[in-house]
Amino acid sequence: MSSTTLILILLVIVTISTLAAADPHVIKFRSPNLYPEGLAWDPSAQHFIVGSLRHRTFLSVSDAGVVNNILSDPSLPPNSTILGIAIDPHRRRLLAAVHSLPPLPPFNALAAYDLRSLTPIFLSPLPSDPSSSSSPDVANDVAVDFDGNAYVTNSGNNFIWKVNVEGEPSIFSRSHLFTKYPPVDPSSPYNSSGLNGVAYLSKGYLLVAQSNTGKMFKVDAVDGTARVVILQEDLPSADDVVVAKNGVVVVVSGINGAWFLKSHDSWSEGAVVDRIALDRERFPTSVAIGGGDRVYVVYGHVLEGIKGNMEREWFSIEEVTAGAERGDDNVWVFVLIGLGFAYFLFWRFQMGHLLKEMNKKRA
Repeated sequence: MSSTTLILILLVIVTISTLAAADPHVIKFRSPNLYPEGLAWDPSAQHFIVGSLRHRTFLSVSDAGVVNNILSDPSLPPNSTILGIAIDPHRRRLLAAVHSLPPLPPFNALAAYDLRSLTPIFLSPLPSDPSSSSSPDVANDVAVDFDGNAYVTNSGNNFIWKVNVEGEPSIFSRSHLFTKYPPVDPSSPYNSSGLNGVAYLSKGYLLVAQSNTGKMFKVDAVDGTARVVILQEDLPSADDVVVAKNGVVVVVSGINGAWFLKSHDSWSEGAVVDRIALDRERFPTSVAIGGGDRVYVVYGHVLEGIKGNMEREWFSIEEVTAGAERGDDNVWVFVLIGLGFAYFLFWRFQMGHLLKEMNKKRA
């Protein structure tokens, strides 16, 4: 076999490896001063839905970045903020945690909308807990179970609301564990933010991330009892949580990137299997599982939007992948197969040459 042939084989291997490591999917979309905090995937319509830090609107965003204003709700207080959002796929509902930032009057509610008719279903103000601290309540994130019950985290006073399918709210879980642990970094912008991202798992419990302590809690969806998930490291400044179909939990932070976690005992314990950096300047705040079970974050520039004196037209939704999902392992498989094939061809050539020489000597 000539050296030229070997070089061609190696070039083919490199080409296959490059194709195996495809670039992540990036969706850029234009909506002046939207500053989206929440992100959800609507599996029926096959598009993303985002809320707004400044507007009482919800927008759909296609894979190609086509934007449509699907809902505007003038019944919400002016300048109220849409924080976490979730899709109830069984009832085709959009659920949104609504909060008013200071200096606006306090307001915390769960809003529900019919995605078929694009009309409001209910707006449920969320009750305060008289026994909690003097900190203001903050309705932050929302998850929904199979029965249509919604669970809303209160990042101001570290408890969880529950809103049933009829829109009736109650204080669901106020475990002492939620206030047991000190903040990891008192200088962090998340220092005053407690319970934040929440996800519902089909076995009947919630996974809840606490921003200022970096802890994750497993909360029973029936009685609200909580326990700390044992991890080999904290998740400081954790913002949102999502569960993929393969059981991997992804936690995103605008400061510390994204963690990919797995558990083999229904989240009594868990392990961080990968951690990736994200763009802190664009400040990702929410994560969702999109089409093809791919993981996406929204870059909503929320810290810029909170300042109130800035303007921006373009935002993005971008795919994030762990090392194995990026094709790192697959690339090496292709490389090893290719090298093995090249070695086999070289060995076959050498053996053929040897047999020819032996035949010549016999003749």
